[in-house]
Amino acid sequence: MKGVMFDVDGVLTYQGEIYPEAVETVDVLKDKGMILRFVTNSTLKSRKSCAEQLRESGFSVVEEEVITASYATAVYLKGIKPKSVWVLLEREGFNEFKEFNHDSENPEYIVVGDYRDKFTFGSMNKALRLLLEGAKLIGMSQERVDTSMGDAELNVGSWVHMLEWASGVNAVYIGKPNPYMFLLALESMGLDKDEVVMVGDNVITDVKGAHNVGMKAVLVKTGEFAEEDLDLGITPDFIYDAVKGITDILGV
Repeated sequence: MKGVMFDVDGVLTYQGEIYPEAVETVDVLKDKGMILRFVTNSTLKSRKSCAEQLRESGFSVVEEEVITASYATAVYLKGIKPKSVWVLLEREGFNEFKEFNHDSENPEYIVVGDYRDKFTFGSMNKALRLLLEGAKLIGMSQERVDTSMGDAELNVGSWVHMLEWASGVNAVYIGKPNPYMFLLALESMGLDKDEVVMVGDNVITDVKGAHNVGMKAVLVKTGEFAEEDLDLGITPDFIYDAVKGITDILGV
């Protein structure tokens, strides 16, 4: 193995707390020359703000090592060159989309991230009508519930699924467990899938997602992990109580 992809929330940090030995584990891997990426389904954060937050928590991270769902979605859009977009997203993550032509009245693509309190009856009905009139739909993340900030919250996938169900329009999803985000990270690392391991706390988004692109995956029993997850028929390549365990399989 030459590289490691880390999920952030639930593996390195969770609900504002830093996991014991997480900072040291990242430092050890970097000292040994491992290429690292920090891959998160967060849409509210840009890769810049996510990197800054990790550095403030003590992690040695640069912006180029971070891939958020908002950043990955922006890269995807650059590839397809949309005529116009309506981006439903709040906070720093919106900064990833500054260079696009924004049109909330007649967009070619409706792009859904975490719109927080702006997910209203009015905004969702507007999105529905635009989809029925021919707009295409992109979901930054497929996850339906999030607990990384404390209490359970509706996540991006819940809103996108509602629009899909109501409009009959199928969305393109970008974030984990979909292949695009993993492949984007691999490309940025300059490594083959056989040379990189994914470390996550979610058997669907992290383990299954990694397996779908041919990567090995480590499941850590932190964050959103629950014992019943092991009964879902998805088998991690390795299981550890916490992130420090990966140093065993990497021989560092």
